[in-house]
Amino acid sequence: MCHLQQRYLHIPEDNSLQISDLGYIFQKKPLVLPAQFKKAVTLQYQTIKLKPMIYLADTANLEELKQLFYYFPIHGVTTNPTIIGAENQPLSVILPKIIELVGDKMLHIQMISDKAEDMVREAKTYKAKYSLGDNYFAKIPVSQEGYKAMPMLKDAGINVTATAIFTQQQALVAARAGADWVAPYVNRLDNISSHGIEVVKHIVDNIREFKLNTKVLAASFKTVDQVHRVSMVGSHAATVSHEILERLRSHPMTDMSLEWFIRDGKHLYDIEF
Repeated sequence: MCHLQQRYLHIPEDNSLQISDLGYIFQKKPLVLPAQFKKAVTLQYQTIKLKPMIYLADTANLEELKQLFYYFPIHGVTTNPTIIGAENQPLSVILPKIIELVGDKMLHIQMISDKAEDMVREAKTYKAKYSLGDNYFAKIPVSQEGYKAMPMLKDAGINVTATAIFTQQQALVAARAGADWVAPYVNRLDNISSHGIEVVKHIVDNIREFKLNTKVLAASFKTVDQVHRVSMVGSHAATVSHEILERLRSHPMTDMSLEWFIRDGKHLYDIEF
């Protein structure tokens, strides 16, 4: 049974229940309600619409993307210059192929320009050249020029993902600048003895408390546990490498169970289909 943390439950004067933070719904603390609201508890499962974290593929490898789109509920793809560099192909060659695979799912393309006006021109070029729609997000680093570029891009009708985020304040400033997504780097923070998961939580808290039109796209993972923990602190999305997505999907006991099913019952399944 899931419990709601009491401080996230608000009961307005009209006695309607509003759960303001679904990211913290699985807390091991009892729900405390006045007697007259106890009946409402039984309705929670009908009225609350959970929005679980979505997954994006953090790769430009075409074979990896084909495999993931074959079976994984991927909501899109993220790229950056390092990811493109790993494929050792010009952007003009690899980007059209990624766009074809992505279809109408999200595509986050990082700009290589380092001046605001150039970032805007670059983002506009990609959008026009490849007829990209609302599923296209220009990834902009949280530098001085990047912050300047964000509202310019929004004014031009281009979605923005703020990237290379390492602090809650960087994310909050990006949200104020109009970013649709903010991408905190989890593992890179952990590598410098900081706390990547805690930073993600603080950003999620800010977005909720200030009612910002921005979502968190957690990035930079080296373990399945890191992905698990950002999902538990309410991150809206995580962009994850093919390797880590495969790890979180699979489990040795699952493989053993499938082998046992075949061994124990395949010879008895005699209905043609």
